[in-house]
Amino acid sequence: MSSTTGHSPGDTSPTTSLTKTSIAIGFAVLCASYMLNAMDRQIFYPLLPEIRAELGFSLEQGGLLATGFTLGLALAGPPAGYLADRLSRKAIILVSVLVYSVGTLAIPLAVGFADMSVYRLVSGIGEGVQATALYAAIGAFFFHRRALAAGVVGVAFGLGVFLGPLIGSELAEGWGTWRAPFFVFASAGLLMSLLIAVTVSRNMTEAVTGAAAPAAGTYDHVPASPYNRNTLGVGIACAVSGLVFYGYLGLYPTFLREALAFTADQAAFAVSMGGLGAMMALPAGWLGDRMNQARLLMLAMVATAVTAYLMYRVATTPSAQYVLSFLMGTFASGFLFTNCSTAMQRAVRPESVGRGAGLFMFTYYVAAAFSGLLFARLVGSLGWGGAGLWQLTLLPVVGILGLLLVDPSKMVVKR
Repeated sequence: MSSTTGHSPGDTSPTTSLTKTSIAIGFAVLCASYMLNAMDRQIFYPLLPEIRAELGFSLEQGGLLATGFTLGLALAGPPAGYLADRLSRKAIILVSVLVYSVGTLAIPLAVGFADMSVYRLVSGIGEGVQATALYAAIGAFFFHRRALAAGVVGVAFGLGVFLGPLIGSELAEGWGTWRAPFFVFASAGLLMSLLIAVTVSRNMTEAVTGAAAPAAGTYDHVPASPYNRNTLGVGIACAVSGLVFYGYLGLYPTFLREALAFTADQAAFAVSMGGLGAMMALPAGWLGDRMNQARLLMLAMVATAVTAYLMYRVATTPSAQYVLSFLMGTFASGFLFTNCSTAMQRAVRPESVGRGAGLFMFTYYVAAAFSGLLFARLVGSLGWGGAGLWQLTLLPVVGILGLLLVDPSKMVVKR
């Protein structure tokens, strides 16, 4: 497979072909870096009860800390997408991994809500910049198979979601402090940045349209502006997806421990099952390359709503919650995240793939940032079952309405 480099606007001159081995190694390392990104953000959730107990945070403060870091991802999205269309994506990924590792390192040093919020925000900014540049690089290099490639990245993310809570809980228990996992994962991030620098080729990360892309000028059917009806419709679906997935993720361990009296290990395993479900991103991406993505997203919205209803209003046993958490990860992350991210890229012209990735990050994570706070307030007024009903079961209807705006004939799809 060949690629393009010389990452300036309009530069599409071919360069030396990459070998299959170099592509495989580079892609594997990028996936591993995103898996670490997922692990890094997941260790906070199962440790939140201990953090709240030691530092005296309320449920609302805990909910905001759990998901508020995604505001950093959202704010980082548009500028990172703009830069990813103009600067070295490899350099952007390297710097971003260092930034979120520093943020993670600072979290256990926090003495209160204010400074921990800042550290979580810094971590989120780094993670958001990395995700934007990574999805832009993958979307450009693999082009017409971008949903499948994003699905592979989603599998890595799901594996990180699965492993993060388990490893984090084991480290906290083994060292007798919730602070230990943050030090370990911050160190791993620093090592990962070195690995990226050595093994990932710029010929891969700096692709403009990918080897399989047709000649420029064949995308007149796609609106010239990245801000169009399709990005609006997909953006609404992205926002709903962020509110739903992070509404579940942020306080789910707290729900299990405080409402259903699960042990810390049971709650951590339930969260990890969500990560296992997120690994279904691979078949989700495969389907996204082969069928109408808007319709696929609508089906995933319905499946997510049904799963959430059973999770918060019916199931009470650990085994049932493990299965439902797996399904929530499958639909809310594996299907919705993977296909929202690639549908947003398909709604813009190839030269704007970075801005498409940035738009996804912004719409998805602005909503996600306040999902924990919203869910906590709904719990306070309606209880856990009522919060699950309104935010996770009924809200997907809004996402379906947004997807009705999408016109596939004006997107970058195979013809």
